Amino acid sequence: MAARQKTIASCTCGALLCIALACHAVLLAQPAPKRIISLVPAVTEMLFAIGAGPEVVAISSFDSYPPEAKSLPRVGALLDPNVERILSLKPDLVIVYGSQQELKEQLARASIPIFDYRHAGLADVSTTIRTLGERTGRVVQANDVVARIQQGLADIRRRVGDRPRPRTLLVFGREPGALRGIYASGGVGFLDDMLRIAGGDNVFADIKKEAVEASTELILSRRPDVILEIRTSDTSSAPATLAAELALWKSLSSVPAVRNDRVQFLADDRIVIPGPRVVEGTRTIAQALHPDAFK
Repeated sequence: MAARQKTIASCTCGALLCIALACHAVLLAQPAPKRIISLVPAVTEMLFAIGAGPEVVAISSFDSYPPEAKSLPRVGALLDPNVERILSLKPDLVIVYGSQQELKEQLARASIPIFDYRHAGLADVSTTIRTLGERTGRVVQANDVVARIQQGLADIRRRVGDRPRPRTLLVFGREPGALRGIYASGGVGFLDDMLRIAGGDNVFADIKKEAVEASTELILSRRPDVILEIRTSDTSSAPATLAAELALWKSLSSVPAVRNDRVQFLADDRIVIPGPRVVEGTRTIAQALHPDAFK
């Protein structure tokens, strides 16, 4: 019986390996695309990082990096893709979000290949870059980018490794002018991964979601040592506005982070775009938590 189970297991593993190799072979057999449209800012950055920028002919409404991409045509985004405009540009590869089912069906009817993107943990950044390298014929460049990411993250780990880990609330969304509609990183996803590498412990590590809607009552109960609020480039950075927004947290005076003046805004888009600049985004978080480690 044991021998039979071992045989079945061996056959199963062998079959899975064959399937994986077959899929890999199909991927490599596809011709490298010459006209790419990306609706995903993170993937746009990846394409340019591996040297495939010249093949990108259009980008999403929200792409802002790299600078050379800004002059490209815009074709909508996650919720409002401009299908007519996309088709008119005659792409041979379109980068879409996994949730854009209707768009994927429309592109399939037009016989246009897609790259189906779904972000998750930080490790998926490297996986996606490698897959793009295979798909675009830039395997060596993609591997170089991944190596730099891994080396950069390892350096951050080394710098903060022996330091106390503050319990941290990482906020990425909030209603302006109020402590309402607060969204923070939960215990899974790339933001949680970045926070852990940066030397912090997520106060919502036990909630296995990428996003937690955090009421003030919940924040009071979790008692974070540090509150980091991400401010992207589309939010106001005027000093008076920032001072007023920071003052809102003072109402939670019993929270250690507030009591000890450890509430900080991080104005860095690289934190929320899981692309090739994740090292810089992670370093921004680490410097806020452990400034002495980067002097």
